[in-house]
Amino acid sequence: MEASRMFICRQRQVVFSFLLFGLSLAGAAEPRRYSVVEETEGSSFVTNLAKDLGLEQREFSSRGVTVISRGNKLHLQLNQETGDLLLNEKLDREDLCGHTEPCVLRFQALLESPLEFFQAELQVTDINDHAPVFLDKEMLVKVSESSPPGTTFPLKNAEDLDVGQNNIESYVISPNSYFRVLTRKRSDGRKYPELVLDKALDREEEAELRLTLTALDGGSPPRSGTALVYVEVVDFNDNAPEFEQPFYRVQISEDSPIGFLVVKVSATDVDTGVNGEISYSLFQASDEISKTFKVNSLTGEIRLKKQLDFEKLHSYEINIEARDAGGFSGKCTILIQVMDVNDHAPEVTMSAFTSPIPENAPETVVAVFSVSDLDSEENGKISCSIQDDLPFLLKSSVGNFYTLLTERSLDRESRAEYNITITVSDLGTPKRTTQLNMTVLVSDVNDNAPAFTQTSYTLFVRENNSPALHIGSVSATDRDSGTNAQVTYSLLPPQYLVVALASVSSLFLFSVLLFVAVRLCRRSRAASVGRCSLSEGPFPGHLVDVSGTGTLSQSYQYEVCLAGGSGTNEFKFRKPVLHNIQGHSLGPEMEENSNFRNDFGFSLQLK
Repeated sequence: MEASRMFICRQRQVVFSFLLFGLSLAGAAEPRRYSVVEETEGSSFVTNLAKDLGLEQREFSSRGVTVISRGNKLHLQLNQETGDLLLNEKLDREDLCGHTEPCVLRFQALLESPLEFFQAELQVTDINDHAPVFLDKEMLVKVSESSPPGTTFPLKNAEDLDVGQNNIESYVISPNSYFRVLTRKRSDGRKYPELVLDKALDREEEAELRLTLTALDGGSPPRSGTALVYVEVVDFNDNAPEFEQPFYRVQISEDSPIGFLVVKVSATDVDTGVNGEISYSLFQASDEISKTFKVNSLTGEIRLKKQLDFEKLHSYEINIEARDAGGFSGKCTILIQVMDVNDHAPEVTMSAFTSPIPENAPETVVAVFSVSDLDSEENGKISCSIQDDLPFLLKSSVGNFYTLLTERSLDRESRAEYNITITVSDLGTPKRTTQLNMTVLVSDVNDNAPAFTQTSYTLFVRENNSPALHIGSVSATDRDSGTNAQVTYSLLPPQYLVVALASVSSLFLFSVLLFVAVRLCRRSRAASVGRCSLSEGPFPGHLVDVSGTGTLSQSYQYEVCLAGGSGTNEFKFRKPVLHNIQGHSLGPEMEENSNFRNDFGFSLQLK
């Protein structure tokens, strides 16, 4: 987990707009091609990417264009303001591609808002910056004095790191009376020299010749390399060694250990004595072949000198020479095919990553990444997945790119953080897997209203209190976070409070109206039958407000009746209906019926 967090911290975060996912088909079109000559200085101009993409500079700058390549090895830099694509460093074609021609560096331009991919290629053109070099500066050729004119003797070739016309074009030999040189071409395109005897030799006249062999490339101006050829004229030997078969085909696994026996070749010579003794050696071997294979000169066994790597080289073509002591030789060719094993795990390259993401934006792009595997066939086929229980989707886009996006709207209040594991596996045996862990944070939006901790509050206050007196507290919470969870309190104006109470409890209002209707009905019935015919009298004396403040010392409740036909809405106090006055002396006034005026016309509770 710690490693994944460190990875997330190292990633360059690219902020995307909240968009419905869609990738332009422009990424699947023919890639744009550019070229640059090798050894061009860094910061040199390659192209204006804004013009190539048909964008104005302002739009180009606002869309956050990013140039990405496999393995995040960037040989280019992009000026976001002008759109100029520049070399990041001086490029050496031989270091980048070796003998591969053409030398193409592939990269992608990633645009945001909306998200688009553009495939592009940068071809590095070769210059003639390397001269041919002979690995063996001196060569010994033994020629029998009985060899007829026209006999050929293959010589070791030179190496040139350049390609195309800048590679070796021809070989020449220093002027002499006996030999000329021909330039031959092998099946892999490499050229090698062949010495041709033009005139029969006589050992008694000349036992040794010293010649200079020169290799010329096709550059302008051409470069050259030289080696010395010693020709030793030997006594008559009329038979050359012959291999059992001229061509061998061998398959070998790339994980074969050093010292592994690749193949054993065998040659015979019908001559006797020293003329029949055979030694084996590599012939016209490149530096790579010489470092990889070794030949037992006596037995003809060919063994590995270093580990093979299928991803670097799929096959080798080796020439083996069998030479007798008399100077005659025979040749055979071995084609060694390297078999791939699943020795590379898939690689994940993160191109863009966004965190946090808003909770209310479905199908938001979270990450863009590419996958690759250096192995071949089934070993190089890749599957990509994430956990099933997450609200995220993986979609394959252009080439080997994938996009991670939200499947639906998220709820930060339910889950504010997701740990996502991207699992990339190949189809080889044994299967190799790479996992990339990332943490995605969910940002809050104001989608929850504050809620009081109680549905209603009852507060008591004494009369005649002073202003700003604390009478109680209310509390509300909000499930959102940050500023979205900061709650402020205020009192509604009275008229709005009435509306709010009515909307919250229509049942309460209905109950009040029903209560009023029932009491009015009782009042009407009592007036019509004349049941309240008691004589009027003064208000009970012990109920009079003696303090002069307009309040009574305690609560009293009486049953009253409105006299029928009264135009003044007079109430007749009949008798107490509660027991809270039993401790008082009723007195004669309580036995009388009092008359009290009321503006509403129904029974009252006096408190």
